[in-house]
Amino acid sequence: MKRRGYASGDARRERILAIAIQEFAENGYRGTSLARIAERAELSQAGVLHHFRSKERLLIAVLDYRDQLDLERFNYGDQHGIAMLRSLADVVEHNARIPGLVQLFSVISGEAVTADHPGHTWAKERYRRLRSEVAGALRRGAEAGEFRTDLDAEAHADRLIAMMDGLQTQWLIDPEQVDMAAVFRGYIDDLIATLRP
Repeated sequence: MKRRGYASGDARRERILAIAIQEFAENGYRGTSLARIAERAELSQAGVLHHFRSKERLLIAVLDYRDQLDLERFNYGDQHGIAMLRSLADVVEHNARIPGLVQLFSVISGEAVTADHPGHTWAKERYRRLRSEVAGALRRGAEAGEFRTDLDAEAHADRLIAMMDGLQTQWLIDPEQVDMAAVFRGYIDDLIATLRP
């Protein structure tokens, strides 16, 4: 009996997350209501709050869930050098097939520039972690002889992240004109050619 309760609780939590992803992506954090999420999940607001305790915690859970999905698909954290860069291109190609999640990230990132937004700390920590991971992978690529040893790993990490996020915004606004995956792969090919010893 206990096991079945846990399983149904996990399923309910997953359903809330899936609905919240859509709501946050479509309406942003401030435009999303717990009442609407609860209604779509066929729960009361108290039922939603039983799993997440507040709208802020639900938002952070949604953002963490999105990142976890990427980590499970693309284990790029363990890679370095050219393999890591190619994995980033795979992430962008995958993102082109899930516009709802990309929209969620873009909307929340845009809103989170204000310090009072509940996603602000999450976004700041995420960018710091990403810059550190990408710069470290580039440095390890240089140590392995794949890249020039004089590369500025931090500057290239900043440019890579800016390219990914900027392309996502352009693609979301005008997907017929912007082939996000192809443009990013071309950027990665150019970057590899530039960084080779």
